[in-house]
Amino acid sequence: MVVVLGSIMSILDVTVVNVALSHLSVEFKAPLSTIQWMATGYTLALATVIPVTGWASARYGTKRLYMISIGLFVAGSALAGLAWSAESLIVFRVLQGLGGGMIMPAGMTILTQAAGPKRVGQVMSVVGIPMLLGPICGPILGGWLVDDISWRWIFFINLPIGVVTLFLAGRILARDIPRPGERLDLLGLVLLSPGLASLIYGLAKGAQKSDFGSAEVLITTIAGAVLVVLFGIRALTAKAPLIDLRLLKRRSVAAASGTMVLFMCAFMGAMLLLPLYYQVVRHESAFASGLLLAPQGLGAMITMPIGGRLTDRVGPGRVVLMGMLVVVGSMAAFTAVLQADTSYWTLGAVLFVMGIGMGLTMMPTMAAAIQTLAYDEVPRASTMLNIIQQVSASVGTALLSVLLANTLADNLGVPAGGGLSATQNVPPQMMQKIAGLMADAFQSTYWWAVGLLALAFIPALLLPRRTPDDSPADALMPMH
Repeated sequence: MVVVLGSIMSILDVTVVNVALSHLSVEFKAPLSTIQWMATGYTLALATVIPVTGWASARYGTKRLYMISIGLFVAGSALAGLAWSAESLIVFRVLQGLGGGMIMPAGMTILTQAAGPKRVGQVMSVVGIPMLLGPICGPILGGWLVDDISWRWIFFINLPIGVVTLFLAGRILARDIPRPGERLDLLGLVLLSPGLASLIYGLAKGAQKSDFGSAEVLITTIAGAVLVVLFGIRALTAKAPLIDLRLLKRRSVAAASGTMVLFMCAFMGAMLLLPLYYQVVRHESAFASGLLLAPQGLGAMITMPIGGRLTDRVGPGRVVLMGMLVVVGSMAAFTAVLQADTSYWTLGAVLFVMGIGMGLTMMPTMAAAIQTLAYDEVPRASTMLNIIQQVSASVGTALLSVLLANTLADNLGVPAGGGLSATQNVPPQMMQKIAGLMADAFQSTYWWAVGLLALAFIPALLLPRRTPDDSPADALMPMH
């Protein structure tokens, strides 16, 4: 409960804020390109601080780190709610991100170390709750707060949740066990944190502009990629690297990481498509779009605990393959049924089935990576998995948004990359004529997501298909 409260708060904040961007642009009389930095700055702060979480967990203890990260996040939320200008809001969002980036990996480490390898599947199903609720509840909550109360409450709402979480963490979480600390890999930190921030910024900027050829996008993306590659070389040769990439020598960790990269690229990219379809083609509000996405969450809520138990009983490999078949089938259904006048009941049914598959896929994949690890290896492994998630989601979102924009441009006969912008300020009579062409563009883009998911089957076939045997790792995981 303590970990889920903190994680929901940090993940929900991302999607809640996205709904308010246009409102804040008017409130502060700032261009949308400036206000966009409120979201981008938060994401870059996450990318900067996540790499150090594994070292900090081992050095200072997960309970202490978790409470510090919650405290930073709550302080940033309070200040953001009091912001007086666009610039001050961006600064306070960065402070929020510095805390929010450590919440998820620290919380995952706490649960995994307490549960032991035999119950990792159930633990991952618990960790999956905030990942599931954030993208679905965020637009609904954000739309309501902005429209009916005040934009400041999208930040102030974190204060009571954060205070309760801090109190419960102090009372409930097991006391940290002092351990001999390793020296911080400063060179690794200097390479990885700026590298991730630059890479994610370049991908986000390119997706925003629907153009990856501009100098700003090329320089930041390539520089980030080079720094990340240099970190990879450093991590494979250093005695105590910031992130231990040598864990990838284990088949279960490597297979889970490969599956997660392709799955997150496809799934998070596809998650961008349907809300845009509802808003651009069907002219729904952000609030209504959030409600229309709810069936996916309902489906995942049903299967996520089932997937966790099955993972612990029969091994993650079988569960993940079954879930991916369902996700691929439902994603392929969108390539057939997504038209300008498709019934919302039909779309909701497909989303519900997709949620069922997601509940059997994402968290069992993470469980496969962690099940075979020793107690002391968990912090760095959970940090690595969170980095993989962030980067893969950024790549997938950038890729599918550019593909969608270019396909829209082709269908509408406008300059390349101008598809989405061309749909703005179009008279209603004209929108009725081009709605079918726009829906066709969304259909075509879903095929790319299906292709990426199909590739994910290759590493998924290598996932363990049985539960872990009693091993030294078992003995190293104390029960609290």
